[in-house]
Amino acid sequence: MDPYIYTEKPKYQPHDIEDASEFYDVIERSSLTHQLSENRPYVYWTMEIYDKSNGIKGGGGLGVLAADTRRVAEKLEVPFVVVTPFYRSESHQKITDLAQEEFSESVSPQDYGFEYIDEVFVSSNGFPDASLSIFKKTLGSTQFVTISEPNFGQLYEGDGSGDHRLYQEVALGFGGYKALKLLGIKPAVIQLNETATIFAALARLDELCANGMNLYEAIVYVRKHTLYTNHTLLQAAEPEFHRAQFEKLVLPNIKSNAVRCWLMEQFRNDRLRPNLLAIELTEAKNGVSKLHARVANFRDRNNDKVKFQAITNGIDLETWVLPETLQTYRDHDIIDKFGLPTNDFSEKLDSLSSADLRYLKKLGRKELNRVLLSRQDQYGKSIQIPENAILFDFKRRFANYKRPYMPFENPDSLRQILISHNAHYILTGKVHQGDVTMYQKLLEVLKLIDSDPVLKERVHYIQDYDEELGRALAIGSDASINIPIVGLEACGTSWEKDVANLKILISTSDGGVADVQPIACLEVTGRNYEAEVSSLYVNMHKAAAILKNDQLLEKHIRHQLSNYLPIISGARMMKDYLKFIFPKPQIQPKKEPQIKRIPIQ
Repeated sequence: MDPYIYTEKPKYQPHDIEDASEFYDVIERSSLTHQLSENRPYVYWTMEIYDKSNGIKGGGGLGVLAADTRRVAEKLEVPFVVVTPFYRSESHQKITDLAQEEFSESVSPQDYGFEYIDEVFVSSNGFPDASLSIFKKTLGSTQFVTISEPNFGQLYEGDGSGDHRLYQEVALGFGGYKALKLLGIKPAVIQLNETATIFAALARLDELCANGMNLYEAIVYVRKHTLYTNHTLLQAAEPEFHRAQFEKLVLPNIKSNAVRCWLMEQFRNDRLRPNLLAIELTEAKNGVSKLHARVANFRDRNNDKVKFQAITNGIDLETWVLPETLQTYRDHDIIDKFGLPTNDFSEKLDSLSSADLRYLKKLGRKELNRVLLSRQDQYGKSIQIPENAILFDFKRRFANYKRPYMPFENPDSLRQILISHNAHYILTGKVHQGDVTMYQKLLEVLKLIDSDPVLKERVHYIQDYDEELGRALAIGSDASINIPIVGLEACGTSWEKDVANLKILISTSDGGVADVQPIACLEVTGRNYEAEVSSLYVNMHKAAAILKNDQLLEKHIRHQLSNYLPIISGARMMKDYLKFIFPKPQIQPKKEPQIKRIPIQ
């Protein structure tokens, strides 16, 4: 019998959700029906968002996460507004003579269906044009509200603590808040993603005080209705600005003298990290994995360690998972209509057979090869991965702490893996602008590949990494390599897409992977870097052996999914945020009536 006969089924069809109240009931927050609405939405402030289909292409990991968060909100019918810049230039990567080049293309909000609303103004003593164009786009229960102007530049342009960086943050915070007022939107709650968005909370504080609320009451109100989500592990890694920069770029936008005085009191030695403002102006604070929340080292103005709640990042399954794989999850009653694992999903996973897994990976490989036809490797050529070949991949930003160079430390070991297992390796990911060290590392890796006939044939660096390529590799590769330095990855979501697409994960115990202990994948360990390199090669051999054996494959994939499927769901992430921000009201116990006792005479 053809083991794939069952697969003659339609692709995944999303289940309709009539309105958000269905989801609110499931997560035991029925009261949210009255707390969240179109004019009182959940507002998500972010400096970066990467949503190719809507023309907004700024950022790395946080940008992709932000796009997923909005998609999940739309599918769950949650009233949700994203406030973000629209960057008018889009950066692309090109490899020429084995070296990275970059070029930009101009993009416009109108090209992607954004509606022009009006202009708002922020006051600045350093930038001549402080008029911000406001655009919006409605997608179901969600909206984009974007700000844009010629001087805004690219994401985090310029020096980390320079005037341009501060101007961007002020424009997004004060300008974005004015844009919401213009649209008649009053946030039920504001989620600040990274400290670059803190000026939204400051703008709200200033508005309250300027309208007559005293400073103490205003701070309490802002704290109660604002969430600070940190995506960075160390306070010291955050930007720090001088008093003079605030006087030039921030104070001109503040109307309340009380807020001005309070703000100036936050400086220490004429310097201020905006993350201190985020700590002072928010009651709820979270990290994006259990490990991150535990080890994030942030201190308040009294030098007391800040406590973070752990809310692990999740992904929009419909965006990143092969439709046939999602349909299989539905057919086997592994996930429900919201994308949440069912109560007995772990037992249901036992019904996934090796025939299921191999068929779905076969479809994924076809989709990957379709995408690769329109992409270029390091030599400017398109490639195709044979259906019968094992494919390893590394698809993340080419950043030092993610260690994309590690598999190339011992070329002989890598060569042996590729030959003995009929394997190929795809490496992709851009070097951040200005990162000279990693530019050099990329050049060294590309030259090493070029100098070795086996590596040249089987290792492919795919140019201009983006959402489309990331999805295709998640779907069509067999094993993924995720090897950040332990303690430096806040969460990571690439590995989540891999696990959801039935890939074998090879990883260090870091970020969201470490939510499960011991981690439920092939773990890269070692007392030093050399030992970790050896461990990586051992695990690549193990992954290949698993992929060749039906029983081992079933066991391993079921194990990964049983541990990680509850973690990676974007609906789970949204549930956790809503339950954290809108806690159940505390029911006060009824007091026993006081009985006046009359002493016996």
